[in-house]
Amino acid sequence: MDQHRTHPVHPSQPRTDVRLIFPDGSIYAAPLGTALEDFVTAWQAAATCSPPVTAVAIGEVIYELSHKPERDAEVVPLDLGHIDGMRIYKRSLSLVLVAAAHNLFPESFISIDHSVTANGFFCEVGGRAPLSTQEVEALDMEMHRLVQADMPIVRKRIPLEQAVSTFAAQGYQDKLRVLRFHHSPELDVYELDGIVDSFYGHMVTRTGCLQRFRLHHHESGFTLTFPLSEDPNRFPDETDFPKLMHQFREGHRWLATVGAENVGDLNAAIEDGSIRELILTAEALHERRIAEIATQIAEREGVRIVFISGPSSSGKTTFAKRLGIQLGANGLRSFAVSLDDYFVERELTPRDEAGQLDFEAFEAIDHALFTQDMSRLLAGETVTLPRYDFLTGRRVAGPHIALSPGMVLLVEGLHGLNPNLLHGVPRNALFKVYVSPLSQLNIDHHNYVPTSDGRLVRRIVRDALSRGYTAEQTIERWHSVRRGERRYIFPYQEEADVMFNSGLAYEMSVLKPLAEPLLLRCDHGSPAALESRRLLTLLSFFLPIATELVPDNSILREFIGGSIFEHLRLVGSSRT
Repeated sequence: MDQHRTHPVHPSQPRTDVRLIFPDGSIYAAPLGTALEDFVTAWQAAATCSPPVTAVAIGEVIYELSHKPERDAEVVPLDLGHIDGMRIYKRSLSLVLVAAAHNLFPESFISIDHSVTANGFFCEVGGRAPLSTQEVEALDMEMHRLVQADMPIVRKRIPLEQAVSTFAAQGYQDKLRVLRFHHSPELDVYELDGIVDSFYGHMVTRTGCLQRFRLHHHESGFTLTFPLSEDPNRFPDETDFPKLMHQFREGHRWLATVGAENVGDLNAAIEDGSIRELILTAEALHERRIAEIATQIAEREGVRIVFISGPSSSGKTTFAKRLGIQLGANGLRSFAVSLDDYFVERELTPRDEAGQLDFEAFEAIDHALFTQDMSRLLAGETVTLPRYDFLTGRRVAGPHIALSPGMVLLVEGLHGLNPNLLHGVPRNALFKVYVSPLSQLNIDHHNYVPTSDGRLVRRIVRDALSRGYTAEQTIERWHSVRRGERRYIFPYQEEADVMFNSGLAYEMSVLKPLAEPLLLRCDHGSPAALESRRLLTLLSFFLPIATELVPDNSILREFIGGSIFEHLRLVGSSRT
């Protein structure tokens, strides 16, 4: 050993600062006790980053900007371009809306009912008549006043008894029903301008960063619209979706009919034993609606092709089979065709921005072959339909079929509503159905649960059961799936002749015990960890329901297994 070597090791004192490493490699240091907000402000100033940062991710955990880190870490600022950053932005503006409405209309309450396609929420006011156009304008001004004042949004942890008394005094009966099943002796709440509320997710620390929003009056309520995540300086184009909005309203009526307008109502039904009746009522509403759609098809002269489309995990396959049975009850026979069988050869499949095969793209379908086959069938010819082999990525010969008079084709697929899919066929020969779960049960009036969350939980359970995928794999694929929906499905929703709400008020309680073990297995260091934790938090509000209570013809069976339709094929055509 070299006796003359100088060693760099020397005694030291405990450090009094903390260092954070940002995604661009920059390192910022500050004394212990410095809030994340100060680090982010310094980083934004140097990086000339303008979109508001709503929180920070450290590993798999999201921290509000009031958090004071105690050790060095690599951090990811969450702005509006990040899905969690946008969620926090929307949630925080929801609190601003609640506070502004309380200031102007103290005897009423705000209900955030559901999303709208144009990146916003549809809201109503309860306890009084709907707001007028002038009142919505006044509400908008009051929200902007709270934002311009840069008021603090203070997070507190208070005893559960205090939360109950506070919410009772504010008239939040829906929150009291949820808190009946809250097992912790404490509850995290947020306070803004004298209003105390519970939101199940993170918030910004001050209102000043919430500059970008719009309020628009509607006949029965109003919309709160947010900027685009891809360009926070722009808002989505204002577009009316009358058919979709009607289905959302009908979905709320369904929830009222079954007696479960929020999670507290559902949990109460589970607890008091009335859940069987609730389940059967929800399923009866589905059956009645499917029968109505079948009758419309049977009574519309000349319908030969029924397109069934909708976003992922909507239950399209089971819906198609149940519709086929109901068509049979109306004297019509049907044959099921999957658009997936018209995928182009694997080497011709387009790729997305990341270079991955994009099966959601419109160009992934061989439109010319599909148009040719449908036209020949409608002309009375016998056609050999293709079958797509997902292992080889090639089409092979499928069944030889011919349509007899009075028969219809049920075509299920992502692009069924796209008017460019099929050419040369009269519109009156087509009937288009949009299928999606549009009545997701909210936690309470202020804590809206996106329908996409319900679909993701459905898909996680189904993928594990039937495809052997981990929850991590499904979550990591979900972004691409959602991108495809926004591009190829949602723009054509209003092309549908009818819409079917495939949501069930009780489904999250059935999915809960199946999904939770899958989510708990997610690798803590994976990109899916944040989403896994968020979904586990959502599921924690629901009491479980045994799968044995779910009828075997339910759309939910498509995801949990045990469907009576699993091996049923609609083959009511003439086959050769």
